Amino acid sequence: MENFRKVRSEEAPGGGGAEGGGPGSGPFADLAPGAVHMRVKEGSKIRNLLAFATASMAQPATRAIVFSGCGRATTKTVTCAEILKRRLAGLHQVTRLRYRSVREVWQSLPPGPTPEQKPSEPAASLSVLKNVPSLAILLSKDALDPHQPGYQPPSPHPDSSSQPTAPTPKRSLREPAAGEGSAKRSQLEPGAAEENQTT
Repeated sequence: MENFRKVRSEEAPGGGGAEGGGPGSGPFADLAPGAVHMRVKEGSKIRNLLAFATASMAQPATRAIVFSGCGRATTKTVTCAEILKRRLAGLHQVTRLRYRSVREVWQSLPPGPTPEQKPSEPAASLSVLKNVPSLAILLSKDALDPHQPGYQPPSPHPDSSSQPTAPTPKRSLREPAAGEGSAKRSQLEPGAAEENQTT
């Protein structure tokens, strides 16, 4: 593909995947109309997504939020959902994995000028159909059906392992850690060892 460049990328028709629904419908059909839908993209900033999601979920009218991402954004989608679950305790989760069909159109790069090439010759194009993983995570303040696939109940209590038990004292880069300085002082420098042997 070194002699081609990508011109455009579009979702192929019927790319809803095994979970049903077309490209426009989401994986959660019975979702309340006031739910917030966060589309996570590869270049999205996590802090921006979480600032909006936290502010939205702080409102009493908002009962659910959906994080969705596809391709390289799936790991960022999981990260956003996990951080929000830590910030707001008691959220029920349902995870759905689908595949989206994406059509990429590539055009050939023009080669260097050659005598036998006609100047009006159109560039050759190539169309590639890819199945890209797509992830949607629903976080809800209300209880959800625990028998549906992908359900995770809320944590019974906040995770205590993520908080340090005792604060660690901060030290500067020039200051040695405890026990570090005495070990270095006990070692003799090469020039000092020769002086000790001669005296």
